[in-house]
Amino acid sequence: MATVFNNVRAFFTPAAFIVDDENAGDVVARETLLDVAMGPDRRAKSSEKLRRSRLPADGLALVARDSGGHVIGTVRLWNVEAGVTPAGTPVDALLLGPLAVDPAHEGKGIGGALMRAAIARAHDRGHGAILLVGDAPYYERFGFFAEKTKLLMMPGPTARERFLALELKEGWLDGAAGMIVASGRKLTVSERRRAA
Repeated sequence: MATVFNNVRAFFTPAAFIVDDENAGDVVARETLLDVAMGPDRRAKSSEKLRRSRLPADGLALVARDSGGHVIGTVRLWNVEAGVTPAGTPVDALLLGPLAVDPAHEGKGIGGALMRAAIARAHDRGHGAILLVGDAPYYERFGFFAEKTKLLMMPGPTARERFLALELKEGWLDGAAGMIVASGRKLTVSERRRAA
């Protein structure tokens, strides 16, 4: 019942936020938000191993800002290889996460708006698929399902029913099998210092 109420409330609540590109000035606010929303063990998760020392995919680090410009939500996507094809060719994909919303702003449609913006941008940039580890009932509404990840593995313990994928190009993950590995841009030493 609470979910229905939150969805109705989000529908009738005027949007008091915008989705925007993350910028360097958002780092402290984003990290504080993630600590609050995800808890102290967030850096020990399998997905974090793929993000460590990497930059998000180009143009795919988004925040939600309230009317005062404060960060109240965040989502980032990361370049990964989703195993290999039967011919041994690496399969480029994106890993989404973490998605987080300030607990004081939950139920306002912020998470959904961030998801829709991230998926649209990834599609517009020509990416073939997005992977994530998360709650299936929430992410299924955006088209994410476990079916396409059956032959893929995360680098660490992950509940199979939480390992989900969305193909942005039909058939992109067909036959893809193996370990998910990080790819894309690495942080430079100066970028690591700024991010700390």
